[in-house]
Amino acid sequence: MPVELKVNGRSVAVDAAPHTLLVHALREHLRLTGTHVGCDTAQCGACTVHVDGKAVKSCNVLLAQVAGRSVTTIEGMAAADGTMHPMQAAFKECHGLQCGFCTPGMVMSAVDLCQRHPGANEAQIREQLEGNLCRCTGYHNIVKAVQQGAAAMK
Repeated sequence: MPVELKVNGRSVAVDAAPHTLLVHALREHLRLTGTHVGCDTAQCGACTVHVDGKAVKSCNVLLAQVAGRSVTTIEGMAAADGTMHPMQAAFKECHGLQCGFCTPGMVMSAVDLCQRHPGANEAQIREQLEGNLCRCTGYHNIVKAVQQGAAAMK
């Protein structure tokens, strides 16, 4: 089944089975492996991408559901010249990662959070990131990174 969509600002066509999940289309058909497969049940957030500017867990969305829509992955967050998005830079500067497995989904969720709640405080950030699991960091530096990234995004 052919599906046309825009991924990271580029029009693409993916020919995949009707039951193909967006996360698998991104990784296997388009080779955008920054979007990770974690739990496959929409619990961990490792697969978070933006669809039409809003964070979604791509393991819970069929490719067919995003036909004609715009998808942004972690690979699409950096500027054309390679400059990191302010949130990516904040995660690096604040050591908001350890093993890095959750980081792409965490960054995508954090950008969405800051767009919806630009003045979020620490408690709100922690609450809004509940759907993203990190088994390494303890979240303290992630929260600092989101605060710094939010300030840089203004």
